[in-house]
Formats: sequence, C-alpha cells, structure tokens
Amino acid sequence: MTKPQDRSVFKRGGKWANKRNDADRASSLHDTQREAEQAARDMLKNQGGGELSTHGLDGRIRSKDTIPPGNDPNPPKDTEH
Repeated sequence: MTKPQDRSVFKRGGKWANKRNDADRASSLHDTQREAEQAARDMLKNQGGGELSTHGLDGRIRSKDTIPPGNDPNPPKDTEH
C-alpha cells in the first residue's frame, strides 16, 4: 500500500524526475538517475521515511527501497556482517 510521502524516480524527456506518488508534478528534475535517487532519499528522510521506487528506461520498476524510519513490510531475512 502506498503512502502519500512515497516517491518514484523515472525518466521523463531528457531528465530524471523525483516525484511524490500523490503529486501531479515532479518535485525535482536531474541530469542523472543517481542525482534523482539521492534527492528522493533526502526528501523521504526529512518526511519521516517511506518507499522509494526506481524505474528503468523501459518504465518498469527496477528497484524498491524503504527509507528509514519507514516500516518495511518484507524486511530481508539475512544481514551482512
């Protein structure tokens, strides 16, 4: 279930967009996917956490990440030491 503060990063025109899922317009546009993801992570941290969905050039979700202090409904079962 998406929450209002959840964000998506996707390619739009020649730029990468960082957009809240409930918004009509992008919060910011960036030259690279990495810049857009970092901006989305920073905004989610400031808003109390949430889910970040990153879309590839084909528009399909490439990765999803829960930004703390969000609640991950499916946390990983193993951890790296």
